Amino acid sequence: MILENKLNITDQIELAKAEEKISKQKAKQLFDSGDINKVEVGKFAGLAFIHAYLFEDIYPFAGKIRDLNIAKGSFRFAPLMYLEPSLKHIDAMPQSTFDEIIEKYVEMNVAHPFREGNGRATRIWLDLMLKKEIQQVVDWNQVDKAEYLSAMQRSTVKDLEIKVLLKQALTDQIDDRALFMKGIDVSYYYEGYSEFKTEEL
Repeated sequence: MILENKLNITDQIELAKAEEKISKQKAKQLFDSGDINKVEVGKFAGLAFIHAYLFEDIYPFAGKIRDLNIAKGSFRFAPLMYLEPSLKHIDAMPQSTFDEIIEKYVEMNVAHPFREGNGRATRIWLDLMLKKEIQQVVDWNQVDKAEYLSAMQRSTVKDLEIKVLLKQALTDQIDDRALFMKGIDVSYYYEGYSEFKTEEL
């Protein structure tokens, strides 16, 4: 089923291309304009701001809590009826250490508050927490796609694997523009989008 979109595109492949191009341009703008500094770090409101920023030109639901239950493979994300309480719980979770931040990130992944684009928005949200609290960010280029996806899949049961994987990819280059742009490309690659390079858009 093709997601309802503001571009009136009815072809799946065409929509994926347009989504990648436009939202990567917006990710670049988020960094270059300084708007990224407006994000409420570690709060759902901050994540909704990022999501709306990336996808508002494409989807009417950008930045809005989903209104249906969703699953990925056999995994069901937080049921709709528990979504709002779950987001309040995540907002209240501590975020002062690396472990706490990853635990918060894993919980937000389970909540999966949006219809589409959760992973890409939440990875930016994660890096902002790491940057603010421990003055480090993930160099996503160092994180293998298959290892990341399987660690995230298992993180709902045990988060040790994702902690180890991300900890070894930390860097203190927290304001490095090139690192941010490459990170966006890797983040999109995890989700199957690799047509455009953010830096060149």
